[in-house]
Amino acid sequence: TMAITQALCVAFKEDLMSPGANLEANTLKLALYTNAATLNENTTAYTTSQEVSGTGYSAGGATLANVAVTTDGNVAIFDCDNVAFANSTITAQAALIYNNSNSNSAICVLDFGGDKSSTNGTFEIQFPTADANNALIRIS
Repeated sequence: TMAITQALCVAFKEDLMSPGANLEANTLKLALYTNAATLNENTTAYTTSQEVSGTGYSAGGATLANVAVTTDGNVAIFDCDNVAFANSTITAQAALIYNNSNSNSAICVLDFGGDKSSTNGTFEIQFPTADANNALIRIS
């Protein structure tokens, strides 16, 4: 049985200690995956295995726009614009955010908690408020 577990990837934790971690200067991407994918904290890099295919979606996914790393109190937080695949027909259960500029190194796995679909519409991933309690990635 395949499994998807939402997690900050170990590869990203390692990248934080290297020059590859400059998220604002690098190209970050978000790829979508089917419920048959195996994605978890040990995912090391972007893979095409069980990546979705469909109208309005291209392999590798979408580039994240307006990536920002800031602080809220003593917590470092990550933010970017929501990601939308317009005029798409897609079914996905997960996403992988990865650093395209750093050997496609995995940053985090997002588990949608079940299949989410669009039919000739917009498939959008909406990110939470970028603050110390809610940001997608928070390091304290």
